[in-house]
Amino acid sequence: MDWPLFNICALTLVNHLIGALAYAARIAGVRTSKIALSFALFNVLVLVSRTSNSFLGPFLAKRIENAISNGTGSGLLMDMRLVLLSATVATILGALAVPTVQRWFTVAIDQFQHHRSVVKLAWSAVTPKGAKTVAKAVKLPSSQHLKLWTKPAAVSWRVIAMNVVAQALLTVGVIASLYAGYLHPEFRVTASQLSAVVNGFATILLFVLIDPQLSVMTDDVVEGRISQPDYRRTIVWLSMSRIAGTLLAQAMLVPAAAFIVWVAVRV
Repeated sequence: MDWPLFNICALTLVNHLIGALAYAARIAGVRTSKIALSFALFNVLVLVSRTSNSFLGPFLAKRIENAISNGTGSGLLMDMRLVLLSATVATILGALAVPTVQRWFTVAIDQFQHHRSVVKLAWSAVTPKGAKTVAKAVKLPSSQHLKLWTKPAAVSWRVIAMNVVAQALLTVGVIASLYAGYLHPEFRVTASQLSAVVNGFATILLFVLIDPQLSVMTDDVVEGRISQPDYRRTIVWLSMSRIAGTLLAQAMLVPAAAFIVWVAVRV
């Protein structure tokens, strides 16, 4: 692995790690009954994700352009698979970090009520007292959440399966469109703009079918219709489905790129 590829994998890791931690923000919002504030604080991390993502596309495109111009594309498919693997690693790390990060969010929500400033909140985290609180909140996932894996309590198996597909498509969409440009160089600019052909279906799944279910489930927990342990168990299943989606993206890479080439030629 060379340095440019390492940077691409690192940026991918940041994007997917922050995405996986969205579940921690949901749990913290439920525990504190301040869902809007928890997501407002989570959006600070989203800014980091979007900044890294703004560099990821150009870096990937540059690598593909170099492979085309230098005739060194024989290992490009493996490079793309390493990028997808970094997404899987990030999602696993994010799932393991959910118990810790949801505690950080819970503390941050309480502290924000006092400081009323994100800058002051960030500064308080680096003080000796804040650093001690951050370290004290570190916790590995409890084995108790793994005892009742037979069924996600608050969502159906259909939602879990749809989340696997949606996460796979979102993971592979941009990478497949750029790799399609390598497969058909004369249409590489067109192909690079066609990630929505893959991501569009995932967006529909997420915003029309999956996210409303998660929002209703979150409201049900706040209103007492679903218990917090059942909610956390469901989050475990959703985290697992997210990991499965990044693995499925490996199988989708070449077919998705071929489909984008087909569309690019005929658009």
